Amino acid sequence: MAATVEGPELEAAAAAGDASGDSDAGSRALPFLGGNRLSLDLYPGGCQQLLHLCVQQPLQLLQVEFLRLSTHEDPQLLEATLAQLPQSLSCLRSLVLKGGQRRDTLGACLRGALTNLPAGLSGLAHLAHLDLSFNSLETLPACVLQMRGLGALLLSHNCLSELPEALGALPALTFLTVTHNRLQTLPPALGALSTLQRLDLSQNLLDTLPPEIGGLGSLLELNLASNRLQSLPASLAGLRSLRLLVLHSNLLASVPADLARLPLLTRLDLRDNQLRDLPPELLDAPFVRLQGNPLGEASPDAPSSPGRLGPSGSNLLLAPSSLSFPVTPRGCSVTLACGIRLQFPAGATATPITIRYRLLLPEPGLVPLGPHDALLSHVLELQPHGVAFQQDVGLWLLFTPPRARRCREVVVRTRNDNSWGDLETYLEEEAPQRLWAHCQVPHFSWFLVVSRPVSNACLVPPEGTLLCSSGHPGVKVIFPPGATEEPRRVSMQVVRMAGRELQALLGEPEAAVSPLLCLSQSGPPSFLRPVTVQLPLPSGITGLSLDRSRLHLLYWAPPAATWDDITAQVVLELTHLYARFQVTHFSWYWLWYTTKNCVGGLARKAWERLRLHRVNLIALQRRRDPEQVLLQCLPRNKVDATLRRLLERYRGPEPSDTVEMFEGEEFFAAFERGIDVDADRPDCVEGRICFVFYSHLKNVKEVYVTTTLDREAQAVRGQVSFYRGAVPVQVPEEAEAARQRKGADALWMATLPIKLPRLRGSEGPRRGAGLSLAPLNLGDAETGFLTQSNLLSVAGRLGLDWPAVALHLGVSYREVQRIRHEFRDDLDEQIRHMLFSWAERQAGQPGAVGLLVQALEQSDRQDVAEEVRAVLELGRRKYQDGIRRTGLVPKDPALPGSSAPQPPEPAQA
Repeated sequence: MAATVEGPELEAAAAAGDASGDSDAGSRALPFLGGNRLSLDLYPGGCQQLLHLCVQQPLQLLQVEFLRLSTHEDPQLLEATLAQLPQSLSCLRSLVLKGGQRRDTLGACLRGALTNLPAGLSGLAHLAHLDLSFNSLETLPACVLQMRGLGALLLSHNCLSELPEALGALPALTFLTVTHNRLQTLPPALGALSTLQRLDLSQNLLDTLPPEIGGLGSLLELNLASNRLQSLPASLAGLRSLRLLVLHSNLLASVPADLARLPLLTRLDLRDNQLRDLPPELLDAPFVRLQGNPLGEASPDAPSSPGRLGPSGSNLLLAPSSLSFPVTPRGCSVTLACGIRLQFPAGATATPITIRYRLLLPEPGLVPLGPHDALLSHVLELQPHGVAFQQDVGLWLLFTPPRARRCREVVVRTRNDNSWGDLETYLEEEAPQRLWAHCQVPHFSWFLVVSRPVSNACLVPPEGTLLCSSGHPGVKVIFPPGATEEPRRVSMQVVRMAGRELQALLGEPEAAVSPLLCLSQSGPPSFLRPVTVQLPLPSGITGLSLDRSRLHLLYWAPPAATWDDITAQVVLELTHLYARFQVTHFSWYWLWYTTKNCVGGLARKAWERLRLHRVNLIALQRRRDPEQVLLQCLPRNKVDATLRRLLERYRGPEPSDTVEMFEGEEFFAAFERGIDVDADRPDCVEGRICFVFYSHLKNVKEVYVTTTLDREAQAVRGQVSFYRGAVPVQVPEEAEAARQRKGADALWMATLPIKLPRLRGSEGPRRGAGLSLAPLNLGDAETGFLTQSNLLSVAGRLGLDWPAVALHLGVSYREVQRIRHEFRDDLDEQIRHMLFSWAERQAGQPGAVGLLVQALEQSDRQDVAEEVRAVLELGRRKYQDGIRRTGLVPKDPALPGSSAPQPPEPAQA
């Protein structure tokens, strides 16, 4: 075929060259030649150019050792061009014949037209590197198997279903990659490649490996990820030079124990397989990655039971961009990217159903907390709400355990109908500082993890009963017969206060209090007969020596603001260690022993002291980008460790003085003296950043700021001030006036300096100024859009991290290098060009925004990822509000906790 095409093509090319007047053999005939490299892959008509050069035969052509040629050409012209290479480029050492330079309407790389190679290419005696990636090869060309000096062979993104046995006869091959093909088996002769050092067979259809693969004695890296491997040959343990073994995303149920004895192995990636058991040598090895495996779970052949999967169950590992997943009657196990696991047993649903989920930021209207509760997780919403499962679904929520655990317990709290309740919860340890809260749920709603005082509950029958505290044995409640006509559920929580805190508050060394008792019930507010309550006497006080005039029984009924002294209204029966009294309805009770007379107000202050957290506020600026400000509210005992971790990347003033805050208390940050917030955020009201303090969550936000002042003239010295409460209608005065206010209602907490350095003249106007780009919306209305303005904001944050983000977005390394070269004098233009060209390719594609967030996180730019999430949430809220206002959908029920939350009723253990 080549002989019949060669002559006419060469003559046509030569005629074209003569017509252009470029007939000499000088440097003008080689516009794409740089030294000994000839690159024709980035320009149209590369084959015509090369044929023209072959006719002209310039001296420089004989010196070419590296040739790059695109295969997006006419197949006959491409074959004719390649047939000329052995005669015209006899010194060729590297030949790159790749497709992928063109993309379809969806942005995917197109394969080249190459389906075979001319037999004459075997005459390239010096060829050591051959790249045939992104082509349409269904079989390996025969000439490749005769290239005895070949050291690197790249065959990725083709249509190969098998490799020939003769491949094992290439004596110099050290690098072989055949990723993204259709390989189902490997030839045993592959094990004869004694010089092979790197082998990549990922993204194929392999279900077995030949035992001969253990003969690759020089192999350093082996990648078999994303295949269908169910087992591994024991001969893999013979790869004594192996340093990297990648096996993630297969179907492996076991691996050879001898892999742990490979002397040079530094990484073994076994993520996302079906491993339920591992040899101890691998389980404890630090270089083994095991995430996404059902380790410790029952075998799939074991009988099904609630919480375990039957033989037909499947495992789903969802990407961060996934917001829903299907569940069939066969059941499945699902791991969400946000650290949540679900197990649907076989038969949980009668018909297939789609489950949707959201992880919501906690806020006071959404999170129901009792006065002594602490939030340990974000809020998980699982939909559809209220659909009853035929078998309970297992739910695991990951959390960091609180430091203080004495007389406290961790529960999963959920919403049922219009009330919140606590589920029976079991704790499973994943790591010393990471626990799973496990519960069984009959239907879906909102879920969160809460630390609360130990709760004891019982069902009171008409015959009466006794309820005791498990954490404080001296606290009891005695229900006489006839106290209730119908059984009712009652619960008890006990909170202890240290005596030294009370003594410091009252300035009285002999002051003492009993444990604080909270009693709650279901049903009518009062009992038919008085109920006897027993409390221990205050610490250090006995019934034989106390002065009864100093003993006070205090009572508080929410939502009252003060505690009432009811000592004169009840009969206190004293023993040596206890005080007993009778009540007909439940609330909060507290025994005090003090010389003070007006105890109610002091009790309110003491109770507040029990619930207050001592915190410090910090404001740091990123060293590489001072416009990026980190704001955080930290418990006092965590400040030093957090600053040590942050000060490598951030700098700023010392933390604020210690202030006191309640769990779930709202506050906000206001930038002042010429500095403003530089983004439209859902947590920003009138330029103020809203916070809610939760002692066990990260109360941190990354904010980008700007100024209307002239930074070219001088630096801007501004400040950020923190105020209590939600942002009021009348924005408070700046800190100078607010800090002078005294008293309990003072809003101002702290002020910290912020400095934006002076701009150099060469930096010019602000990023994006005057930029004109085509309108662009990335995403969709329901999940949220990123507009051109949003993308410009993201581009302005990336700085020198943009190449890492680009590569995680799937932009090729060559494209990154091209952008760097084309805009080598303008960093901002590099970033914008990369981001907007990627976004245009993704237009209309589902999951594009999720891919961007994931790329930002993988590039260690969590701050920008959080900003993108905030923009999406704001867009979703505006979208939902808009369709409700127009009446396109019925108004949703009020979010849980829209009314003032009451202490939840614990579930019976």
